[in-house]
Amino acid sequence: MSAYNRRDLGLLLLRLSAGGVLAAHGTQKLFGWFGGHGIEGTGQFMESIGYRPGKVSATAAGLAEAGGGTLLALGLATPLAGAAAAGGMAGAAAVHAPNGFFAQEGGYETAATLGLAAAGLAVAGPGRLSLDHTMGHLFDRGWMVPTALAATAAVTALVVGARQRRLDRPEKDEQFDGQEPLFEE
Repeated sequence: MSAYNRRDLGLLLLRLSAGGVLAAHGTQKLFGWFGGHGIEGTGQFMESIGYRPGKVSATAAGLAEAGGGTLLALGLATPLAGAAAAGGMAGAAAVHAPNGFFAQEGGYETAATLGLAAAGLAVAGPGRLSLDHTMGHLFDRGWMVPTALAATAAVTALVVGARQRRLDRPEKDEQFDGQEPLFEE
């Protein structure tokens, strides 16, 4: 058995910390654990900030964070796990961006840090102290890194872009240009 080096230990610590925080954050959305609001409450919040439909958005964000975080912590399917978590954090950063960078002002500092850590792990790989290594990197192939990151970037851009378009235009149901609706409900 070969000795583990500083890189392996550093990647383990990074995976456990970033993955653990992401997993806990995701379980707040999915199950209401750790003071979270579960799917129902998070779904209502997601609707209020422009991610629609709310429950679907809450489920997707929760799975990206909890699933991606758990897989990162384990070092399993690291390219997919890192890309999923990074995509979820990009969506969160979009919400916080108007508040600036620093978290104390409601900014995107935490979301950016977690997202970049997840993306960095997807690129660097999990190290030898991981399930990916134990399984012969079956779910951690070189081609998976750009594929997972590109697919996640495309989906994230579509979701965040749709949210921004909703925020930029008034709701059709609320605006009639001074005219009465044709039909009463």
